Amino acid sequence: MEEKKPKKKTPKKKIPRHAMPEQAPEDRARNFDEVPYGYTEALAIAEASRCIQCKKPKCIGGCPVGVDIPAFLGLIRDGEFAEAARRLKQDTALPAVCGRVCPQEEQCEAECVLGVKQEPVAIGRLERFAADYEREMGTMAIPDKEPPTGKRVAIVGSGPSGLTVAGDLIVQGHEVTIFEALQEPGGVLMYGIPQFRLPKEIVRAEVDVLRQLGVEFVLDYVVGRNATIRELLDEEGYDAVFVGSGAGLPTFMNIEGENLIGVYSANEYLTRANLMKAYLFPEYDTPPIRRHRIAVVGGGNVAMDSARTALRLGAEVTIVYRRSREQMPCREEEVHHAEEEGVQFKLLHNPIRIIGDEQHRVVGLECVQMELGEPDASGRRRPVAIDGSEAIFDFDTVVVAIGNKPNPLIPHTTPDLEMTEWGTVVTNPDTMETSIPGVFAGGDIVSGAATVILAMGQGRIAARAISARLRGEEYPPPSATEADATEAETSTESS
Repeated sequence: MEEKKPKKKTPKKKIPRHAMPEQAPEDRARNFDEVPYGYTEALAIAEASRCIQCKKPKCIGGCPVGVDIPAFLGLIRDGEFAEAARRLKQDTALPAVCGRVCPQEEQCEAECVLGVKQEPVAIGRLERFAADYEREMGTMAIPDKEPPTGKRVAIVGSGPSGLTVAGDLIVQGHEVTIFEALQEPGGVLMYGIPQFRLPKEIVRAEVDVLRQLGVEFVLDYVVGRNATIRELLDEEGYDAVFVGSGAGLPTFMNIEGENLIGVYSANEYLTRANLMKAYLFPEYDTPPIRRHRIAVVGGGNVAMDSARTALRLGAEVTIVYRRSREQMPCREEEVHHAEEEGVQFKLLHNPIRIIGDEQHRVVGLECVQMELGEPDASGRRRPVAIDGSEAIFDFDTVVVAIGNKPNPLIPHTTPDLEMTEWGTVVTNPDTMETSIPGVFAGGDIVSGAATVILAMGQGRIAARAISARLRGEEYPPPSATEADATEAETSTESS
């Protein structure tokens, strides 16, 4: 009998990336349940085993908060799931959130060595798995706190940057109060991102950990109306303030008909559906926003969220975007899911007029066809209107999702706060401190509408600087070169 040769082990770099199980398109298009089911334990171990544990991992540099990615992947590979979650939380306050909504394909996964010749390790999916395991098993650990410092910090806004600052400062012994304008904490995580992409119970679980640590949440409180930044410092006795009020001012197209009944900003549309639960009418008394034919104008993630929400509310939905599909700024995964679910795309079309009936309700959208011309400042080919290509399309609702501007309330009520021409707050990027000593800022109010993880990264920088200020320490600490120079100067002066 011929002796069988032992099978060769497949090198890690040849193991294909593991897909994440998800709802079938025909099912998920009719419900608000989360689309992906997440990895099983076996799939998570198999995917984590693809990591080759680089000696100089570039993936860490691709993460705005510097998560030690090989460390938590190694723990998942070894079946130490709860330990993996705890290791993650040493670097990020919201792993269950980031694992779902961060653009890993442009950040950590873009730096993965395996991605040179094949698909990178699914870092985001594994981050989600570890965080979900900890929550579902009831093993969410509450971090230890340092002794009280007696210092008080006010945080304006409970979005990703504000929650990050709160989590970092509370464990360092400082008292933290978050002032939130809406009725529930979470900011854009609650009102902007739909339930099928980020279940709200996950955000609530993260907020609950902060509450257990001692963070105080003051809801329905509008800083700039109930109290100004100066009043928080001078009258309420806070030692520092962090401004994370986000980018809640919608941008419109400034075309005829934008004041008609049936025109929404994406902010209002998603807030009604997510935070105010219009999709559960009449269980919740928020007026329903169900329509028959909806046009969503824009090509970003917010446009995709609006379109996929409208679809689940029973509408025929069309994305109207003035550029090509390849130029859409949203995640490819979101376009893929939207197409599977039945969202239609009218690309290279630009709205020029919204048409109403005698009751001032939307009945149509006039668009002009576009073609791609020379590249603009962003490097993308600029869309140019084609003369005589105007056409009217039947829609009864238009959702405008072409971007947001920073919330102007705090800048308007804080005259000595330095601002840019775009309405964002000017900060020192090394500390996130503003032009007002003791006042820091981060997230969309500084960078404009951006990603959750970028806001968290700025929050982490701010938290370090705030804590150092409250303790009377220098921040950022001098580099080794600066320290050596200082020591040399001191020695010279002494001699």
